[in-house]
Amino acid sequence: MKKNNEMAARGTDLIRAERVTKGFLQPDRSRLVVLDQLDFLVQRGELAVITGVSGSGKSTLLHLLGALDKADRGEIWFEDRNIQEFNKREISEYRNRQIGFVFQFHYLMPELTVKENTAFPFLMTEFNKKEAGRRASALLEEVGLKDKMDNMPHELSGGERQRVAIARGLINSPRLLLADEPTGNIDYKTGEKIFRFLKGLIKDRGLTCVVVTHNEQFAREADCPYKLIDGRLQAGH
Repeated sequence: MKKNNEMAARGTDLIRAERVTKGFLQPDRSRLVVLDQLDFLVQRGELAVITGVSGSGKSTLLHLLGALDKADRGEIWFEDRNIQEFNKREISEYRNRQIGFVFQFHYLMPELTVKENTAFPFLMTEFNKKEAGRRASALLEEVGLKDKMDNMPHELSGGERQRVAIARGLINSPRLLLADEPTGNIDYKTGEKIFRFLKGLIKDRGLTCVVVTHNEQFAREADCPYKLIDGRLQAGH
């Protein structure tokens, strides 16, 4: 364990996976292994983009990094802590304090305004309505939606809804942003704009971000491009 602690703590590594394996039980009771002794490393301030065919395990890996699921074997280190060993309280704190999530489907709550949707995760952790409103207003201005704060989600375009989802993912000032096909539910041109916007936001804020996508062009613009093939990551694609 001491050796692994030293490996995780060195340099500027933020999150790393070591020999991670994850499988799922199929209807015929056989086990489908989607991640097979996978290794992965992202340093602070880097943008990693993971591509791969549908069903290759991209979203599964993202869920493991965000502690939404647990690996069958292997270790996932956030700086010097193995999140595989977290208890329920530590997992909750990790998700709420360290991680921001952006999904393909924005999952905005239709009964809440844009500002209320953005503020919601902060309210769930801090219960400070005034500070939640202040943060939400600042983020919505940052993503170019200052004039849409009081709108309802159905009044926005697809690209605008995804920008709200990005703002919501940043509301708790996470150190790691995980984006699962953030441009997959909008047209290509709008998706390209969203990716450029997200890339600029990461750079300006000094964020670390992992994006999974089908778009090979986005991978070519990443600090760390990866391709997920046969349960393992290949770098430099």
